[in-house]
Amino acid sequence: MRAAERERRRYERAEARRFTERTRRRRLFWLVSAGIVVALVLLVVFTAYSPLFAVRTVDIEGTSRIDAAQVESALSDQVGKPLALVDYGAINRDLAAFTLIQSYATESELPNTLVIRIVERQPVGSVTGGTGFDLVDAAGVVIEHSDQRPANYPQIDTSVAAVGSPGFLAATAVLRALPADLLAKVGTVSAATPDSVTLVLTDAGQKVIWGSVDDSALKAVVLDKLIAAQGDNSTYDVSSPDTPIVS
Repeated sequence: MRAAERERRRYERAEARRFTERTRRRRLFWLVSAGIVVALVLLVVFTAYSPLFAVRTVDIEGTSRIDAAQVESALSDQVGKPLALVDYGAINRDLAAFTLIQSYATESELPNTLVIRIVERQPVGSVTGGTGFDLVDAAGVVIEHSDQRPANYPQIDTSVAAVGSPGFLAATAVLRALPADLLAKVGTVSAATPDSVTLVLTDAGQKVIWGSVDDSALKAVVLDKLIAAQGDNSTYDVSSPDTPIVS
């Protein structure tokens, strides 16, 4: 009887374990998952606040006209901060002081480097400014001032459209869209309206009625063929590239 009672108890315990196995596995799964989450939170907190991952170096990339050392100095208040706690709002305010910065991107490189990749404003032409000439980008931001007209850049006529006006922006958009070989031939550009961009070439003073920036690639091809076929005619109208006019 005693042996039978012991066997019955072993059987009951085995059955209990069998029926509760799924529950125990589920409990173990949640315990392990909770442990992993806690470990990740602790790791993030450690990374965020640990001096081991504090900024020690600010690398400035992409500058040519801008003094990288000045940019680095402007961002010196980020040195010593953990990478996860870098103040990107402050960085934006500090870099806003550099008018030649068109855009930038930041990147954290473990363990201690903050990288600032800068895209500088690119000049497209010059305008008369004060007692000399201002080299400007497509938005009209002054990149540099000189007493002499900058070489290798077309002159943008602001007598018909002020800097920043729709006509001016259309003229600079066309300049940016021109192929390099044609851009090198442009002496002046003007545009009273966004649809009336006009170029004057330096080769023989040919006038090119360009129209809007639309279809600039096609207009450049058509103009090249017209000049090759017609020679030094005074005016080429490629505002409608499918039906160009030479006069």
